[in-house]
Amino acid sequence: MDKRMVEFVRALRAAGVRISLAESQDAMYGVEIVGATNRDFFKNALKTTLVKECRDQATFDYFFPLFFGAGTPPLENIPDQLSPEEQQMLQQALQSLAGDLDALKDLLRQLLQGQPFSQEQLQQEGQRAGLPSMSDMSQRPWAERRMMRQLGMNELRQLIEELLQELEQMGMGQQALEEMRRMLEQNAEGLSEQISQYVGATLAEQMANQEPQPKPDLMDVPFTHLGEAEVEAIRDEIRRLAARLRSRAALRQKRAKTGTLDPRRMMRANMRYDGVPLELKFRTHHVKPCLVLICDLSTSMRYCAEFLLTLVYELQDQVARTNSFVFIDDLVDISMVFNEHEPREAIEQVLMENRPGYYNTDLGNSLNTFRENHMSTITSRTTVIILGDGRNNYNDPRIDIAQEIQRRARRLLWFNPEPPHQWGTGDSDMHRYAPVADGVFRVSNLRELANAVDRILTDG
Repeated sequence: MDKRMVEFVRALRAAGVRISLAESQDAMYGVEIVGATNRDFFKNALKTTLVKECRDQATFDYFFPLFFGAGTPPLENIPDQLSPEEQQMLQQALQSLAGDLDALKDLLRQLLQGQPFSQEQLQQEGQRAGLPSMSDMSQRPWAERRMMRQLGMNELRQLIEELLQELEQMGMGQQALEEMRRMLEQNAEGLSEQISQYVGATLAEQMANQEPQPKPDLMDVPFTHLGEAEVEAIRDEIRRLAARLRSRAALRQKRAKTGTLDPRRMMRANMRYDGVPLELKFRTHHVKPCLVLICDLSTSMRYCAEFLLTLVYELQDQVARTNSFVFIDDLVDISMVFNEHEPREAIEQVLMENRPGYYNTDLGNSLNTFRENHMSTITSRTTVIILGDGRNNYNDPRIDIAQEIQRRARRLLWFNPEPPHQWGTGDSDMHRYAPVADGVFRVSNLRELANAVDRILTDG
């Protein structure tokens, strides 16, 4: 049992559940106390000690029956449930199916007698299906389908129908036929469950026996490769990331106060000492930036836009003022949403109210709306950040408006997840926007996004 529990823990780790050595020992102690005779107590002891996060409960429930399953599903010996006359009719019906393959007839007899697949059968068909070379649960459905096809489970359904039709022609009663169908389908379901259990347990054991693969740092995973679990982890990480960036910004500001001397302030402060510089005054360069964010919220950019908005609004104490806009085919002002809600709640509302749909990205039209309605948000102190891949679906990119924004603002920066060699390919207008901007930052993952935001905070 201890060996089985160790394999179970290793499989959970391979599936992404964080389990420490101390928690594994707690699981062993817990099972030692409650025992393994009561399945519910045993399962709850393991879940309580091994699972810390709500999202891992489904993973635990998925793997538990693969290591501590109920064994072979119960199957009925159908002839034992029939009268002698019905048994004779069944024997004659089986003989009349002589045209079918012998292997299928043997499988049908196995089904009628309620005999599960032997371990040798399962291992042989698993070898043929390539199961030993698999090591990922995503391959389980494919392996199950292949083994069922090899064992004849798909053709078995048709053979059952032929058998029931033969019995009906021989005069078996309708009630007996319905009962026969129920028992046959129940046994077929049991055999299918046995195959599924075997495939799942084999894959789980192979996952447990693999050396754990080092997982990439979430900060370096490209936004385009994120899974749902990784997105949730990043959402939790952003608050901690914002705290680190805030501390670094405060440290820079503190250093600036003890860095460059400010002659004017020093002379004015020391006039009472007849100009003798007894009090030193230092120049502070750190100025909080005024930001205008214009974010592409189309399908390919949603995660990047969500993380940028969350990060900026978590750092509002380091920003003088922020006006935010999102666009797909047209511009939407979302500043009030963030003024009225916490960043996470505001992001959820913005994403819900601005869903991607049949309409295509049109940055040119969005820039035109910005010029008509929101150009007053830009002053000579404003840093304008446009987040987008520059793909405009062959619409007019309105480079003239981008130039106007650049002239009016302190600087125009562009955050783009695509590398420069993709600019100008397909419907990309990025090669035309880039010369207009004061700088282009590549933001394909969270680390690059955080570094870009940090550099803006450095030079307000």
